[in-house]
Amino acid sequence: MIQVGIFTGYFPYSLPETAKKIRSLGFNTVQLDLAFKDMDLSTSAITREKCRTIRETFRDHDLPVCAISGYTNIVHPDRAARQAKLEHLRTLIRHARDLGSPYVISETGTFATDSDWVHHPKNKTEEGYEECRAVVEDLARTAYDHGAVFLLETYVNNVIGSVDETLRLFADVPSPGLGLLMDPTNYFESHNIDRMDRELNRIFDALDDRIRISHAKDVKRSGTDKSEKHADIDASEAHSFRGVGEIELPAPGLGSLNYDLYLQRLSRRHPNIPLIIEHLEEADVPRAKAFIDGKLRALGV
Repeated sequence: MIQVGIFTGYFPYSLPETAKKIRSLGFNTVQLDLAFKDMDLSTSAITREKCRTIRETFRDHDLPVCAISGYTNIVHPDRAARQAKLEHLRTLIRHARDLGSPYVISETGTFATDSDWVHHPKNKTEEGYEECRAVVEDLARTAYDHGAVFLLETYVNNVIGSVDETLRLFADVPSPGLGLLMDPTNYFESHNIDRMDRELNRIFDALDDRIRISHAKDVKRSGTDKSEKHADIDASEAHSFRGVGEIELPAPGLGSLNYDLYLQRLSRRHPNIPLIIEHLEEADVPRAKAFIDGKLRALGV
C-alpha cells in the first residue's frame, strides 16, 4: 500500500511536540524539514548528534523519515548567496543518513532575484541550463559519495520544469546519486492543464523509472489573481507558496488534478511509495488526509 505522510514544517513546534502531533493525526512517515522551535539548525550548527536526535525522536513516534527537505535556489544569480545556499544543501546531503533517509530534495531554482518561484528569461536558455546542470551534477556526486541521493523536484517556472527538460537533465547527469521527486502538479501550465489525463500519462510514461518519493497537492487555474500567492502560516516560503501567474497550487482535493489517474499510475510501479501531503495549513490537515486516504481505499492501493 502507498504510505501517507506529511512535511514536518507545517507543525511549528519543538521537535518532540511536532512528532507527537503528526503521529496523533495517523501519519506513518514524514518528509523532514530541519526547523524546530527548540533547536538551532543553521548550517554551521548542524551536527551528527543533533541529526540522530531528530531521527530517533521520529522513530520513537513510529514516524520513519522518508526524505529530507533541502529546498533552495541552487542557481541564485548572486554568487555569494548561491554559495551559502549550496553549502547548506550539501550539509544536509552529508548528514542525510544521520537524519534517517538517503533522499534530499530541492527544486532547480531560477535566475530571478526577487522570488524562487517566478520565471526568468535565462531559465530557458542554454547558458542557464548548463549552469544548472553543473550544479546538479556536483550535488549528485556529493550525494553518491555520502550514500545519499539528491532528488530533483521540477517546477514549470524553474530551470528544469517540463518533461523534456527533466529527461535531458537525467540523460546529461547519469548518476546513481540523482533521482526524481514526483509531483505532477508542477508540470501544469495554462497550455496543458485542460489536457489533464494526457499530460499525466505522458509524465509517467517518460519518468516513471526515476521516481523515489511523491507529493500530494493540487492544481487549478488561478482566475483573475495572477500574483504570487502565499498562505499566512508559520512556515518557510517553500511551504507558504501557493502559485503564481495562471496556475494556483492548493491543498489536495481543492483543485482539478485527476487523483484517481495519478494514484493509479503512481502505484503501478511504486506500490509502497511515500505520498507526502503539502500546500495546506495545520487546521486543514485532517481533511486533506481523509481525502487522500479515501482515494487510496477506493482504488485499492
